[in-house]
Amino acid sequence: MRSATGDERAFAELYDATAARVFGLILRILIDRAQAEEVAQEVYLEAWRSAGRFDPARGAAISWLLQIAHARAVDRVRASQAQRDRDARIGVRDAAVPIDDVAERVEVSLESARAKRALTELSHPQREAIELAYFGGLTHTEIAERIGAPLGTVKTRLRDGMRRLREVLGVAT
Repeated sequence: MRSATGDERAFAELYDATAARVFGLILRILIDRAQAEEVAQEVYLEAWRSAGRFDPARGAAISWLLQIAHARAVDRVRASQAQRDRDARIGVRDAAVPIDDVAERVEVSLESARAKRALTELSHPQREAIELAYFGGLTHTEIAERIGAPLGTVKTRLRDGMRRLREVLGVAT
């Protein structure tokens, strides 16, 4: 095989003559076209790098390429399955962590009460803007329309109010 000596033209001819069959085999195994394209690229890269080891006495170049393609495609299937298995095990492990619902509700309740007390430390315009944004789910534009203030003023009230809340709650920035 002339490709073994680094003959790029010979390798291009080999590619042109075999790409459809190699890609077809890979696609039948993987089904996903994008993954099949990646694996085909890996196959030809491996063929280019290891062309010197090709032995024409053992078979045709297409057989050698199809063997590489099959092995690479099967490896990709196994790797994908192993990843799904790992994800499933991790999901089961994480799902199996017991949660103390009572402690969780108490903590949320305490944090909620703390946040409500902190809101009383804000000016009325700041508190109003924050409540409409975070509890009312309104956008900055909707808040501006609701309270009849310019959009820039609403953004400033939200920014200053959040800054003040962080101070009151002792949250590091």
